[in-house]
Amino acid sequence: MTEPVDSAPPATGGHPVIAMPTLEMVAARAGVSRATVSRVVNGSTKVADDITEAVRSAIDELNYVPNRAARSLASRHTQVIALVIPESTAMVFADPFFASIVQGVAMYLANTEYTLNMLIAVESKPEKTRRYLMGGNVDGALIVSHHSGDHSWAHLERSLPVVFAGRPLRPDEDGGSYYVGVDDVAAEREAVEQLFRRGRRAIAAIAGPQDMPPGLDRLRGWREAVVEAGGDGDLFEIGDFTPESGADAMRRLLDRGVAIDAVVAANDQMAVGAYVAIRERGLRIPDDIAVVGFDDNVVGKTAHPPLTTVHQPSVELGAVMTEVLVKLIAGEPVEKVTILPTRFVERNSS
Repeated sequence: MTEPVDSAPPATGGHPVIAMPTLEMVAARAGVSRATVSRVVNGSTKVADDITEAVRSAIDELNYVPNRAARSLASRHTQVIALVIPESTAMVFADPFFASIVQGVAMYLANTEYTLNMLIAVESKPEKTRRYLMGGNVDGALIVSHHSGDHSWAHLERSLPVVFAGRPLRPDEDGGSYYVGVDDVAAEREAVEQLFRRGRRAIAAIAGPQDMPPGLDRLRGWREAVVEAGGDGDLFEIGDFTPESGADAMRRLLDRGVAIDAVVAANDQMAVGAYVAIRERGLRIPDDIAVVGFDDNVVGKTAHPPLTTVHQPSVELGAVMTEVLVKLIAGEPVEKVTILPTRFVERNSS
């Protein structure tokens, strides 16, 4: 057990030194040993509830604050977790998905001693971020939105615990990584099947980037369902998860001159972008073309008409990733893969 290390500020300029509360002072106030106070401060569950309460009361009364820097030096832990997003800054702050992930991470960490560092790491120059992560500055890392090759971040596992959002892109990239995600293939299949049940027959797709697992898997789920129903498995275009790319992809689909009565997009951003292109051609949503997204965030909820979509629990995803990482850091056993449930949310666009 690492004990907190107390320190007092040096005297300067003849000013009186303000005595800072020490571990011994807390122990005396609570009527326990210094070691017991140390266990409570470090979050041990092996201290009786009544003693823990007495120590916490003493800490509050004395305004005792452990010296984090000294504790980190002694324990070789920084009490810091990094959230790494290999995307452009514009993408991170424009897509509500990332805000939900951050919210989930922060919610979980609120009840721990960990603080969060958020790192936006453009994949063209990732070396600076990787040096920082491997330099003993954090206890573990969460990696979100990885592209092809980004699972090379998995090599960090030799230096610190790492948890990914979603599966690795290729099986050969998976060195036994820990990840939390949803079943994108099954979720997209369900969306397409729901459209078929509602009488739609020519269902197109706006796929996400094909160097990312969600882009690949959601396209695969769409294609499997469409082909099984006798539809055209090539009736898709690719976007980059932005509204602009969704509009452009929808224009390309309409320019093919083939019948389309529904489209599923790989995220809500592109689905709302598709609205623009559909209306440009004088078509109505959902009368002429039904539209379905993926995520279930504020973009779709506030669209006109409100967007039918696949709900993925993004806030929970962030929280569960963080829980897995904190347990890994503590040396506790955790599952390598955690799959969270999705659900089809019907609104007025279908």
